[in-house]
Amino acid sequence: MHNESIKLAIFDMAGTTVYDDDFVTKALCKALETHEYIVPLSAANEVMGIAKPVAIKMLLDRFYPDTDHISIDTLHASFLQIMKDFYRNAPDICEIEGATDTFRTLQAKGIKVGLDTGFSRDITDIIINRLGWDSILDVSVASDEVTHGRPYPDMILKAMELTGIQEAQQVAKVGDTPVDLEEGHRAGCALVVGVLSGANNKEVLEQYPHTHIIDSITDFTGLISEYELATVK
Repeated sequence: MHNESIKLAIFDMAGTTVYDDDFVTKALCKALETHEYIVPLSAANEVMGIAKPVAIKMLLDRFYPDTDHISIDTLHASFLQIMKDFYRNAPDICEIEGATDTFRTLQAKGIKVGLDTGFSRDITDIIINRLGWDSILDVSVASDEVTHGRPYPDMILKAMELTGIQEAQQVAKVGDTPVDLEEGHRAGCALVVGVLSGANNKEVLEQYPHTHIIDSITDFTGLISEYELATVK
């Protein structure tokens, strides 16, 4: 039993709403390898969803703890360039099937739709433009627009501020990584939903705070309908 209806749904990008066949982890590994830091893909996968400069530092601290590193800014710049070139030009950039339809269905119910992401604003805008989401989304927040990225709740709080939503109990957070779930939990969101379309399987996501785990974004509209029915009772 709950009293608040959902007014804002915030979705992650890569792996949740944007198709990602290890594109981001491969780019992160490639950027590090350019500067002779070799990191396994599995380790890069573990830091998905985290603001990329923080993720890079975590990987260097883990695999090169006793080395004088070149600056994180330099490594992040390499990553940004690889990602910008990729998202501008790669032919297989597409939404996860049903994402746009899900956004429109939610908005028809009076629910605002937003994205938050571990990407910086420049990459975020390239993807939004490429997928034609400029005119659909109510809000988007990138990790370089807040003081702390995930797992801190700053991006959700900023999205609430930008859309005029006062209560976290009116917000749903949806994502495919542990830090998405941590972020939603720390913000106090009514729904904290893991999706299995991205970086992690059910066994991994179940270990983190969540209210639901669904196969894909297309299952979210049904979940919202059930939630609304429970609100009315």
